[in-house]
Amino acid sequence: MFNRWILTTTTAAVLALSPLLAHAETPAQGGEIVVTYKDDITTLDPHIGYDWVNWSMIKSLFSRLMDYEPGTANLVPSLAESFEVAPDGLTYTFKLRKGVKFTNGREIVAGDVKYSIERAVNPKTQGPGAGFFGAIKGFDDLTGGKSELLSGIETPDDQTVVFHLSRPDATFLHVMAINFASVVPKEAVEAAAGDFGKKPVGSGSLVLKDWTIGQKLVFERNPDYFVKDVPHVDKVTVEVGQEPLVALLRLQKGEVDIAGDGIPPAKFLEIKNSPEGAAMIVDGEQLHTGYITLNTKVKPFDDVKVRQAVNMAINKERITRILNGRATAANQILPPLMPGYDKAFTGYAYDVEKAKALLAEAGHPDGFETVLYSTNTDPQPRIAQAIQQDLAAIGIKAEVRALAQGNVIAAGGTEGEAPMIWSGGMGWIADFPDPSNFYGPILGCSGAVSGGWNWPWYCNETIDKRAGEADAMSDPAKAAERQAAWGKIFTDVMADAPWVPVINERRVVAKSLRMGGPDNIYIDPTRVINYDAIFVKP
Repeated sequence: MFNRWILTTTTAAVLALSPLLAHAETPAQGGEIVVTYKDDITTLDPHIGYDWVNWSMIKSLFSRLMDYEPGTANLVPSLAESFEVAPDGLTYTFKLRKGVKFTNGREIVAGDVKYSIERAVNPKTQGPGAGFFGAIKGFDDLTGGKSELLSGIETPDDQTVVFHLSRPDATFLHVMAINFASVVPKEAVEAAAGDFGKKPVGSGSLVLKDWTIGQKLVFERNPDYFVKDVPHVDKVTVEVGQEPLVALLRLQKGEVDIAGDGIPPAKFLEIKNSPEGAAMIVDGEQLHTGYITLNTKVKPFDDVKVRQAVNMAINKERITRILNGRATAANQILPPLMPGYDKAFTGYAYDVEKAKALLAEAGHPDGFETVLYSTNTDPQPRIAQAIQQDLAAIGIKAEVRALAQGNVIAAGGTEGEAPMIWSGGMGWIADFPDPSNFYGPILGCSGAVSGGWNWPWYCNETIDKRAGEADAMSDPAKAAERQAAWGKIFTDVMADAPWVPVINERRVVAKSLRMGGPDNIYIDPTRVINYDAIFVKP
């Protein structure tokens, strides 16, 4: 019963995100494809990488105990052959598949799973995903420096991993499917001497064969992958440094197969209305919120009145127009398709005069100067300029600092560095369809760490406690109560205003006419692009 509930609590969201197919194509084997991005890849270390570009690649380089059916958020065992959950929800026992090997030739054993989770949690790794594993016994000791191990993970034999939790966690099976739960070989991590992100060794469907920094990454099919006929393509070349407009033109010429950065808004209607537009464009809903972070550790954003004033100053409808209607204005943290979304919540209305009055109450009648970070890929700088103009209307003079995505992420994860960040191009897309994923890594206290994604450095310990209590509601009979609890948590966070929720954006991808497979594997809800499932038409 517990397993069934875990797999179906978010059915409505999954169905809404998964396009229905009139027919299914039979995947063809073989072929080589080219994918483009403007920004270089920062890392392929699964316990550190956490952006929407490297996420897809890491998914296919490594394996985890659990995974998802392609194009959906339906959980299935992966490295695990089977699993059992105790009636009290406090013990999870996984049996590993036999014979699965890392690409260095060594067979995966239970100790590798234990090592990998402990590495993801260890502060020395400086990864942003530790908080996902907070329910495992020993978590506080490891993150607090009292231990190097998680006492809640046992390996009674090479094929068995047992997790003991300090509290039930309704999301635990999803956690076992995210990239931070990827299994890595200790000897390869140590041999890389701090550079495992450039020299990854996993057990996934792809193997990294070449990486020329600033130019391209070449991935090839793993011939020993434990899933038959996966992946379908033999080679994936990811070319970086490509402006989205140039990539789109190359795609139209047949030189590129997937334009990873999508279609620039200025070209969207032209492409959409072209004779081949319907076959080239993949357009679908996603669990996404684009937002502005307000750093609670940097003056004057340590004052809630200032943060509330900024919330009232942003003309969100104008930003949706910049995106040619591919987004709707957001009034809260959760996207509309996420369980827990509060339809009755109105948020902060756009009101310049009230924003000015709040700034004056906070002691800034003439405004102040600050810095707004943004990525430098179109249309994000234009959106940042629109935000800059809105801020100027209430007296805030914001310098726009448009940088490569990796540099913006680094600034956000450095305490005291980035006063404001427009998250466009990075805005939160759910790792799995559960409201907790919009809290822990980006608004919870565990995410307010060096290298983390809690860029407002917001930590409300009272709300953090309520979040833990909500996730502990693992009883199927309490599913509605848990959803309501999460909804109230997010509306209460909005009172503290660490974010300005701006838009809920659709995912739009351009693919060449020779690419096969259903649309939902190109906008996969847990992978973005599912390199395991896409294929070249024969």
